[in-house]
This record gives sequence, C-alpha cells and structure tokens, in this order.
Amino acid sequence: MGMTVAEDPEGQVVVVDQVRPGGPADKAGLRPGQRLAEVTLSRGHPERERTLLLRSLSAYEEALSASAVGEVLWVRPSARAESLPVSVGMDPGSERVSALAPFVFVADIFLALLKMLIVPIILTSIITGITGVGSGKDLRRLSLKTFAYYISTSLIAAGTGLVLVNLIRPGDGASLGLPAVDAFDKVAGQNMWDVLRRMVPSNVFEAFSDNGQMLQVIFFALLFGVFVLRAAEPHRGRMQAFFESAFEVMMGVASFVLSLIPYGVFALIVKVVGQTGFGLFKPLGLYMLTVLAALAVHSLVTLPILLRVVGRVNPLRWAHAMGPALMTAFSTSSSSMTLPVNLKTVEQRGKISNKTTSFVLPLGATINMDGTALYECIGVIFLAQYYTGVSGFELTWGVQIQVVFMALLASVGAAGIPSAGLVMMLTILGALGLPVEGAALLLAVDRPLDMLRTVVNVWSDGSGAAIVARTEGEVPLGPDPAPASSS
Repeated sequence: MGMTVAEDPEGQVVVVDQVRPGGPADKAGLRPGQRLAEVTLSRGHPERERTLLLRSLSAYEEALSASAVGEVLWVRPSARAESLPVSVGMDPGSERVSALAPFVFVADIFLALLKMLIVPIILTSIITGITGVGSGKDLRRLSLKTFAYYISTSLIAAGTGLVLVNLIRPGDGASLGLPAVDAFDKVAGQNMWDVLRRMVPSNVFEAFSDNGQMLQVIFFALLFGVFVLRAAEPHRGRMQAFFESAFEVMMGVASFVLSLIPYGVFALIVKVVGQTGFGLFKPLGLYMLTVLAALAVHSLVTLPILLRVVGRVNPLRWAHAMGPALMTAFSTSSSSMTLPVNLKTVEQRGKISNKTTSFVLPLGATINMDGTALYECIGVIFLAQYYTGVSGFELTWGVQIQVVFMALLASVGAAGIPSAGLVMMLTILGALGLPVEGAALLLAVDRPLDMLRTVVNVWSDGSGAAIVARTEGEVPLGPDPAPASSS
C-alpha cells in the first residue's frame, strides 16, 4: 500500500508511520501521523463488503492478508472522515519488486507455455478419441455398454466433486494473490440457450485464437471427429493417421512443458508469496482435503456399489485381484503406462476374456478419467469461489452444472500422462473467462493428488471391465475364460 503503520500509544487505533512518495497511500492522500479507524474490503461488490476496526497492528495485517493484490481497500482515517481508496500491492520501485522480477519472468513464461498447449491438445485428443473407437457392427453392442459405463461414472465423479466443494467451500475468503478481473461478464445472465448458442463457432479460426472460446473448439472437434468416421476410404484412414500423429507430437510437447513444472511452480509460488505472504497455503490445504474426500467417496462407495449391484462381484476380492495394476498406477501417475499391467491383471487374475479386456481397458485408459473429472470440477469451482470474492464472479448453480459437463468432456480428452488433467482444466477456466494462473498455482500440491486420482481412474477401468463382462455372460473372478475366437 506504500506505507508503514504503528500503534497509537494513546489509544486503540493505528496511525500512519511512513508514506512512500508516489505510492498508493500517498496518492490516496494519507500522511504520516494520520490515525486509521477502520478499513473496508469491498470484494468487488457493495453487498460483499466487510469492515474491520483497526484497533491494533494485527487487525491491519488481517485486513491486508484478507485482500488480493490490486484490490482497493477503503481506509477511513476517523469515524467522521471520508473513506480513502488505497490499492493493495507493492510499489513498482520497491526492492522487493526488483528481487521478485526474475521469478515473475519465469512464472509468466511457464503460464504462456501452458496456454500454448490448450487448443492443439483439445483438438487432436478429442478427434483421435472419436476416430479410435471404430465403426464396425460387431463392436456396436460392446461399445454402447462401455460408453454408457464410462460416461455414467465420470458424470457421477464430477457430481461428487461438485457436492463436496460446495460443502467445504475451500475458495471462500481465500488469499491466493491472483489478479482481480471482471471475469463474470462472459457468463453472467446467460441461460442454457445462451450457452448452447455460444458453443457453435461462426469462425472456427477465431475460436482457436481465443482461449475464452473453448466450448466452440470442443464442439468443432466433436463434429469433425464424427464426420471423419463417416468419410470413405482412403480419406478416413489418412485423416485418422494424421490426427493420431499430431496427437503423439503434442504429447511430446506437453511432456516437455510438464517437465518444467518444478521450476515454473517454484517461480509462481515465490511470486505469490512475495506479493501476499503465506496466506495461500491454508486454502490450498482445504482444496487438497476436498479432492481427497471426493476421491475416497467415489472409489470406496460409488464404484463398489456398482460392482456389487451391476457386476455382481465382491468389491474386496476384485480390489485384491487388481492390486498390481493399482500399485503401478500409484507409482507412475499414468493410466497409459499402467495399461499393459492392467490388461494382464484383469485377464489373468480377474478371469475376464481377452475379447472384453482388449476393447474396454484401452478405451478406458483413453477416455475414462473419473478421478480427473472430479479433480477438474473441484479445482475450477475452488478458483471460481475465490473470484466470487475478489471480482464478483457469479457462481450460480447453472454455471456449476456447466462446469460438471465441461469437466466430463475435458476428462475424455485428457491424455493418460502425469498432470495432463491440468492442461484440460485450462480449457474450462478459459470457457468461464477465468485466468489460468489459478490452475498453475494448484500444481504446487498436484503430485500426491495426481497419484491418487490415477489410482481411481485405473480402478474405474477395471471395474468397468468386470461390469461389461458380466453383461456379456462372463463370470468375473470365476473359472478361466474361453480364449477369444480367431475368426
């Protein structure tokens, strides 16, 4: 704020000690020796105002820790005086700003690299996922059952995250040091018809260049993928090969960017802590608790119920059979790297035929990301709760339902590599008009969460194989299945 304060020895108030020339306090008209009676946090909207009486230095520090850089605090020198607007932040010429400059530079470069990945990964992953399903009639029945299971469990997972993030509310009153923006302009007042209308791009290249139009990119990718399947040979094969190759190249680029996570996240944390202090760790801890609780509910309650009721399989025996695959998932944080182990485990220990496992499990490693859908829903709403406080973002139930369905689509497009869910979360934030800096900040606590949500993803894949096998007349955990027909 460009000033230092001290306690008034003659009364329970705070007085201005020093004012930096040209700083926010100086521009607001505050002078040394002036008494400060109270401060009001506007939170972007009058109805969200909170006034604190400045009876001690601790009260003043509380006001600063509860505010974000760039926010305006209304400081009242006395009960009868007018409030003066003072912006929170560091003076551009201060020594702290100079010391933070290298970290700010690295953090900004890292965020730009993350933004760079969004459109090409969304486009190639969704098109590849659709064209990889195939259109043979012999696979139609198995495809319908598998898709019904995967879409249902991912939707339930995202819904579980939605319920718990609204119960725990980790983003309320958080001090994350993220920029305050007028993000609500893109979603406020929109009904379902507005959302659906906004999904259809009038200029697809304009949608590619605007990270705020991710719904249009997803719509185009879905439409394009469907019509690639309907194209005649050799055009279908050529287009499928092209997008599969493009997706592999983008996975290489993504792996390179994600390998920079330790440096980018460290710079980002230093930048935020240098600007706001250590107040961000409490909300991040609550965010972790929310994700862990939701993962536990989905993996220990939802999936076992489906196994017991639909698959008629003992969940404990099935978990024991899948032990090697679950341990591999935990250690690698990658559904794709776990796939070979999962295929062998489900077929040999789970007693499911190769005909079922060879279709259900590879497809699941590509599109069934229950843990990722849950994590993306919680992460986006956590950040939206924060922006509700600092920017007046209107987090209505309609917006939250929209987040659930976007999390479902984004999880389908998420690659089975460590921390890939973060890249897809950027898509949802862009669609809501929220900055991507918040998602990058969540990387500070992402590694243990990534390991656990990969376990949930693989556990759901294996459970899906057991359920689909039962509907095909097989007996999971029963006698050895008959070998697949070679015809």
